[in-house]
Amino acid sequence: MQERHDAPLAPLTTFRLGGPARRLVTATTDAEVVEAVRDADASGTPLLVIGGGSNLVVGDKGFEGTALRIATSGFSLDGTSLELAAGEVWSQAVARTVEAGLAGIECLSGIPGSAGATPIQNVGAYGQEVSSTITEVVAYDRAAGRTVALSNEECGFSYRHSRFKADPDRYVVLRVRFELEDAGGMSAPVKYPETARALGVEAGDRVPLEQARETVLKLRAGKGMVLDAEDHDTWSAGSFFTNPILDDAAFAAFRERVRERLGDDAAPPAYPAGEGRTKTSAAWLIDKAGFTKGYGSGPARISTKHTLALTNRGSATTEDLLALAREVVAGVREAFGVTLVNEPVMVGVGL
Repeated sequence: MQERHDAPLAPLTTFRLGGPARRLVTATTDAEVVEAVRDADASGTPLLVIGGGSNLVVGDKGFEGTALRIATSGFSLDGTSLELAAGEVWSQAVARTVEAGLAGIECLSGIPGSAGATPIQNVGAYGQEVSSTITEVVAYDRAAGRTVALSNEECGFSYRHSRFKADPDRYVVLRVRFELEDAGGMSAPVKYPETARALGVEAGDRVPLEQARETVLKLRAGKGMVLDAEDHDTWSAGSFFTNPILDDAAFAAFRERVRERLGDDAAPPAYPAGEGRTKTSAAWLIDKAGFTKGYGSGPARISTKHTLALTNRGSATTEDLLALAREVVAGVREAFGVTLVNEPVMVGVGL
């Protein structure tokens, strides 16, 4: 287990933002992770768990406590059952399942970060979510002081949410187990309209796994959502805001605001999100409120490729980023009466 003091956290995040941690511990085994967590809890030291850093916004003052970087490794495939150590690089793990001819997470290709972070956020994209294939999450329960295995149902998954996100100080994910599908080298049924169009198929069709993966990677790259150190459009946390889910009354009021602002023929995106609930598009809201691709004149701007990504153009501070985020939130609320919610985890800061 490696230990450093006054260690910069910015290089450990995809935003390349944030001040130092008073203490940074890098753990390479589950036992080291548990030891570091127990030590912090026993001494009453604040603890920040870091995986791939792709979903973190760290304040400019840094973190006055112990930052635990989980760098564990482990990829185990038994038939269609997959177990990943929390520190495994997610995009590489997905690539290996595609190579093995197994379907279920191929449309999650190119998503940055670690495997252990995926159940926390219930990571999803292009019609797939990890909650559809996760069978069990092994985590250290800080409240009980022991390692536990939580079933899919016990994880409390919902849209970009989980039991782990609801109670962020309780669990530290150690391993994630999945059940994939052997469909003879074919993908899971294609659900997402944009993916189906790019593939030239109908929703519900299957395509060769590698074709699905390459198409998703191409779509993500076109939006600046495949990491590239030379491309500042990828110095981001991917989608900065979640897609709003509105009840019937709120959606009706929102639709009326859209008509008032954009005309009677304007129709916002609408997707069923359970009984009495409708999901709309955060990217559409941001764009229609006047925050178009490339918006901003400072060191933090909206991506030139996708309105949902707020980016560090190379010299931004976290406060620069937050100022832009607050401007977008206020503008969307004023235009449409909808309050956007940040997707990344905020450390020492907030909107």
